[in-house]
Amino acid sequence: MTLAPPQLHDFDFTAMGSPGRIRLFAATADQANGAAAAMMDEIARIEARYSRFNPDSVLSRVNAIARSGGTVTLDSETAELLDYAFTCHRKSGGLFDVTAGCLHRAWDFSLPHPPEPRGLDTLLPRIGLDKLLWQPPVLTFPVPGMELDFGGIGKEYAVDRAAEIGLDHGLVHGLIDLGGDIRVTGPQADGTPWPIGIRHPRDSNALAACLSLAGGAVATSGDYERFVEINGKRHCHIFDPRTGWPVQGLSAVTVLAESCLVAGSVATIAMLKGKAGTTWLTGLGQPCLWFDGDGRQGCHALPVDRPTPAD
Repeated sequence: MTLAPPQLHDFDFTAMGSPGRIRLFAATADQANGAAAAMMDEIARIEARYSRFNPDSVLSRVNAIARSGGTVTLDSETAELLDYAFTCHRKSGGLFDVTAGCLHRAWDFSLPHPPEPRGLDTLLPRIGLDKLLWQPPVLTFPVPGMELDFGGIGKEYAVDRAAEIGLDHGLVHGLIDLGGDIRVTGPQADGTPWPIGIRHPRDSNALAACLSLAGGAVATSGDYERFVEINGKRHCHIFDPRTGWPVQGLSAVTVLAESCLVAGSVATIAMLKGKAGTTWLTGLGQPCLWFDGDGRQGCHALPVDRPTPAD
């Protein structure tokens, strides 16, 4: 008896404030449905644990203790994420900082003006991952009023976990996309890579490049999702923890890596470094595509099918 070839099954969903899609090649619809349901359940579990908007989340409970400058013992999953955040903090020279999320209290992107300096001056002393006492699994907040925000790693971590769930179900030809953070677990069933479009940071209807991926992950960090224009200058949601002001210099960075967590954090660190981020990426040898605030762009070792010419 000849087995029918695997068929493509698509599943659309919404999580972490972003549209998502799971694409799986499976022998039967039941196999695809079961795997996709488990993958979406895992993403929902991570969102419930680490959303700052969920008052019952693990992160919210930790931050409730942080407000008074207390001590908390973290579970193993949260401890591993915090360990990774500390690694990113070191490798970025302190720029990647999961305690800087408190700056969202000062910045309102619906208003065409910056926050009052007094508001930033109140928050800045509460920022600094190096201020925490971390003796795994025990975390102490010496400065009352600090908080953790896993917004820079949570979505990417969820994509990686979903990919692992799909593989556990025996589906080795799949793609997970959550708000442009993408993980590919294997090529399409016929062996061809997946086509992936990279959005142009200044034209939402245009592609900056097209990639062909048979495995790995790609993530983009940019200034075009949440921002406000003030005196003709764009201010985005990625903050310099030293000043409390949005970063300047680059408009978008796309990075290719083995995991979505690494791709996303490397792209964010590059954005935080401003124009120096392009040199930093090249030094890492990291496959990437970048655009700066002046419209110039560059591509390093990224397998693009249709790159936009560099200026």
